[in-house]
Amino acid sequence: MTVDMTVEKLANKIDHTLLKADAQEADFEKLCQEAREYGFKMVAINSAPVALCKKLLQGSSVYVGAAIGFPLGQTTIETKAFETKEAIENGADEIDYVINISKLKDGDFSYIEKEMKAIVDICKNKGILSKVILETCYLTDEEKKKVCEIAKEIQPDFVKTSTGFGSAGATVADVQLMKQIVGNKVKVKAAGGIRDLKTAKEMIEAGAERLGMSAGVKVVEEYQNERG
Repeated sequence: MTVDMTVEKLANKIDHTLLKADAQEADFEKLCQEAREYGFKMVAINSAPVALCKKLLQGSSVYVGAAIGFPLGQTTIETKAFETKEAIENGADEIDYVINISKLKDGDFSYIEKEMKAIVDICKNKGILSKVILETCYLTDEEKKKVCEIAKEIQPDFVKTSTGFGSAGATVADVQLMKQIVGNKVKVKAAGGIRDLKTAKEMIEAGAERLGMSAGVKVVEEYQNERG
């Protein structure tokens, strides 16, 4: 890593992720136990198990993050707004929502702006962190830039590369591009396909301040071994 980092600091950049359709209660118990043990920043889950994970993480510093409009982004603004409010009521500390990719591809930037403002305003009013998922694998560089420019104005806490369910995940080039546009106004989260320490380091060096992954335990243990 270009900037030396403690194991604890690396772990605190990781959103420990479980977004599988067939995840069971025992899986969420394991996720939350690992998050406590390794000191991950948050657990990234779908909105239904938010209350369960909030209870499991009671007394810890680990946040609960809800994925909204996941993974396709193809629900209305009103639906995403309702899901966001409900997740927050159930204990979510952070919201990661998927933009309406179809609207972006159609060039309807006013819709993207309206949608982003609706979700971000709800989060800001409740003191909750918001992240905007672009799903970069489906976008041109110009489309990525446009969403980041909108984000620079509306100021969610993060712009995020991917859901992990698209045709590809985070790339160094996308993280660099997004960071170049948002600068210090908005942070960048890299997610999707980060399965080892080498990739995690590359994303951080490219400008990512948060990493979404299901391989967090492996990556942190790899870093512990590397540092001796």
